[in-house]
Amino acid sequence: MLKLLRSVRFAMTTPPRVPIPANGVDYRGKVVLAPMVRSGELPCRLLALKYGADLVWGPETIDRALAGANRRVNPRNGTVEFTRTPSNGGRPDKATQENVIYRLDPVREKGKLIFQIGTANPEIAVAAAKLVAPDVAGIDVNSGCPKPFSTSGGMGAALLRTPDKLVSILEALVREVGTPYQIGISVKIRLLDREDPEPTRALVSRLVKTGITGLTVHCRTPPMRPRERAIRDQLRMIRDICHEAGVACVVNGDVMNKDDGLALMQEYGVDGAMIATAAESNMSAFRTAAEGGLLPWKEMVHDYMKFCLESENRFGNTKYLLNIFVPGKSPEAHRSKTARTYVDTCHALGFEDLIPAATRLDEILDLSSKSTTTKSEAQDDAVSKAVQHALEKNESARAAGGASRSKPTSPVLTGAGGPIRTNSIPPPTKSATTNNKVELDPELAA
Repeated sequence: MLKLLRSVRFAMTTPPRVPIPANGVDYRGKVVLAPMVRSGELPCRLLALKYGADLVWGPETIDRALAGANRRVNPRNGTVEFTRTPSNGGRPDKATQENVIYRLDPVREKGKLIFQIGTANPEIAVAAAKLVAPDVAGIDVNSGCPKPFSTSGGMGAALLRTPDKLVSILEALVREVGTPYQIGISVKIRLLDREDPEPTRALVSRLVKTGITGLTVHCRTPPMRPRERAIRDQLRMIRDICHEAGVACVVNGDVMNKDDGLALMQEYGVDGAMIATAAESNMSAFRTAAEGGLLPWKEMVHDYMKFCLESENRFGNTKYLLNIFVPGKSPEAHRSKTARTYVDTCHALGFEDLIPAATRLDEILDLSSKSTTTKSEAQDDAVSKAVQHALEKNESARAAGGASRSKPTSPVLTGAGGPIRTNSIPPPTKSATTNNKVELDPELAA
């Protein structure tokens, strides 16, 4: 009898929890990497996991771009790639190559990767989600990003203004993807109003009834910019609605590091915390103070470059992130900005140990011909050959008892008016030519 009473009391004090699917993941107790364009590609996700992120969100991927894509396994590194062939047919002088839309690591990201989808249509969302469902631990619907990339066509934060559509998308994904593939479906939102909590209360109350397992709230309204302080006075209200439905509640907005995320979870009673901007600056934000906290930028960037080389990351994406990671006033930043290949980049950053892997990747990505290092060496070689050729001709002339050929000059006219032609000035004597040595431009001689 006493055991039964304890069970009843525990059930009354413990909020319900929606079942976590067999292939899904529980968001409770997790500090995670936010979905970010460019900063959410595979190398950054692997870096975040290395430093202590519990889960990672990939960048928002538009459903129309993914639907109908091909799934393949890269034979060189084992990554799973979803690709499409460009519809423009390519150029006559260059063979058409498949574009990699999404890349994941099935080993290191297993059970930790959440795929975020950009959508405004339940049918297309389902078609796209089914492609990646076997390879991820969850599908997250983006209904919070206010950028035109997301809001065009009614996606992203635009869905906050069409709650019926958002609900229908979530219900379709739960029914046709989450249940058959046994993974969780979640949603990421923003606050609807800075002052009035009622619009957000009404929306969240509807969303938690769709069958989702998690809800992330970015504590800003769509018009707010990242520099504006996050609003947390509605967070407890959202948490309570989620907990009443058994749905995990994750906080996003001004989470500075893992310790900060854990503290916010404790203070507001939410289930998880999501790091965005702070991780974009330095992915070691997922290291706790007990683990040493933030790493020096160069150590972090070395780890990042290793993951880029291993995953065959697109060079443009790598260079974009390096512009963020490497301090702008450092000598390495100036040198890396002019890099056009992975080899150039490793030289610029002083990562000589990564040159062999960088060389292989430049060949795979067809970047070798763009190397600024190669071009500089070729120019130096060409100058050296020209100088050597000139010296050899001069030596041959002296050996034959003659002198270097020179164009005869016209005598200088004296006592006559008119301009003096430049070729009328006598050539310098031997003593004025620094012993017949050819003088190079300092920049070419360096």
